[in-house]
Amino acid sequence: MQIRFATSLKEYPKLTTEELRQSFLIDELFAPDVVRAVYWETDRAVIGSAVPLTKPLKLETFPELASETFCERREVGVLNLGGAGRVEVDGAAHVLDRLAALYLSRGSRDVVFTSENPADPARFYFVSYPAHAVFPITLVPRTQAREVRLGSRADANERTIYQCIHEEGARSCQLVMGFTKLDVGSVWNTLPPHTHLRRSEVYLYFDLPEDAAVFHLMGSKDETRHLVLRSGQAVLSPAWSIHSGCGTQAYSFVWAMGGENQRFTDMDGIAVRDLK
Repeated sequence: MQIRFATSLKEYPKLTTEELRQSFLIDELFAPDVVRAVYWETDRAVIGSAVPLTKPLKLETFPELASETFCERREVGVLNLGGAGRVEVDGAAHVLDRLAALYLSRGSRDVVFTSENPADPARFYFVSYPAHAVFPITLVPRTQAREVRLGSRADANERTIYQCIHEEGARSCQLVMGFTKLDVGSVWNTLPPHTHLRRSEVYLYFDLPEDAAVFHLMGSKDETRHLVLRSGQAVLSPAWSIHSGCGTQAYSFVWAMGGENQRFTDMDGIAVRDLK
């Protein structure tokens, strides 16, 4: 498990591009037959992946968590970005087709990831936050996610938001999770931008061709910077930072948040004219 310590708004302006990438970019997540994870000091988040190819993969705990099992004091949101797969939780199997989500509750003990077809393996992406209560383990097929349409063609940001783990869907302690798909011809996401001091956020971009990229915008409204992200890469967004982006073509991204407020609309908007 890698560890990423929090970076403050005071330090941020002094960082080079490479230092920004080292602090906020997760560029090597998905690997065959291994569980990878990054521990982020902000809100004690864990971001990880599992790609079971030739064998099932168990979600073991890590020494840094000082726990008997991974979910001893944590909840987890899982989203499958690949072929069909199964997540067995304490002996109960949950089938996740592409873009299905699964909420794992605090106290879940044995969690095992498996691909239904090794020739088209599942690509499980997960985000975890500490949990103080137990909510039911819940499977959210893609067809049951709440769909919200936003944006306009004139602003090149027509998109559909799919809410999976949220207050009126799969319940959780503090985790909110889903994904967004941009329409063909649209390239901007989360515009106008915003911040939310009451929670941190993690973006993972996917469904991008190898020769495409997203220019992810971050920082304060008075000193914006960007990171170039490829498909399958994630970016950490602290509470003080905007999180917006523009791609070389349409793309999708997973968003996951944790903190003291679960309302999807809890945000502090920033007008484009105020950005620098």
